[in-house]
Amino acid sequence: MPVETQQAKAEHFRRLHQAPPILVLPNAWDAGSARIFEQAGFPALGTTSAGVAFALGRPDGQRISRSEMLEAVRRITSAVHIPVTADIEAGYGKTIEEILDTVKGVIAAGAAGINIEDAPPDTEGVLLDLPYQTDLIAALRRAAAEAGVPLVINARTDVYLAGVGAPEGRFEDAVRRANAYREAGADCLFVPGVRDATLIRRLAQEIRGPINILAGPGVPPAPELERLGVARVSSGSGPMRATLALIRQIAGELKERGTFASFTGNAIPYAEANRLFGG
Repeated sequence: MPVETQQAKAEHFRRLHQAPPILVLPNAWDAGSARIFEQAGFPALGTTSAGVAFALGRPDGQRISRSEMLEAVRRITSAVHIPVTADIEAGYGKTIEEILDTVKGVIAAGAAGINIEDAPPDTEGVLLDLPYQTDLIAALRRAAAEAGVPLVINARTDVYLAGVGAPEGRFEDAVRRANAYREAGADCLFVPGVRDATLIRRLAQEIRGPINILAGPGVPPAPELERLGVARVSSGSGPMRATLALIRQIAGELKERGTFASFTGNAIPYAEANRLFGG
């Protein structure tokens, strides 16, 4: 991809965070899902680390290699014309230098943004030290500038998702981390694991930058999130897991009854599916 095209995509992607309107961001796991989201009219999409891992037969949590993740990003960016932001989990590296190599690879793969989280893999209820994470985000910001691509950095804190600390202290901790990440150079602040409308409004008011919420059971719909002050809502691995649920339904019907309704009634016609990848 020409660097000028990638620059334009990143700049456009950043503007999409200037809500309202809210940016509804679907997360793809392969070229097919990416094409379908693009065809539906979404202005941008993200990758899903869990979806990519599941499609490769692995669990989530950096259980795939950096090269496998980068190849998935490359396939997705090559399949669509809209900006793509890459979910790089905690960075696929143990040091800032190793994570910088990951981000350079993501830029080379054509991404317009990244999602970087503050929960290290293979841990539970523990977050990376705040000074380390702010140093990392600042380094990522510099690396993107040196590459000439204004990469949109979505800095995620897992205070709520991982249930870190006493419940009464989570709001203050999430706000403190998000604002520190913003000061370090993050463009958007991702707080997954929250559902309550009052809490979401408070986060939007106290965090000094665009905030991202993860869609899920009990999360208000996008129009309400927009009214609450949310700039971006992501689908995460939900669409991929729903696809797996459909495949399980198909498997059950085939095995138990030997009938085909679950995959013939609503399937995209073969010719239409073929055209989807025809350019």
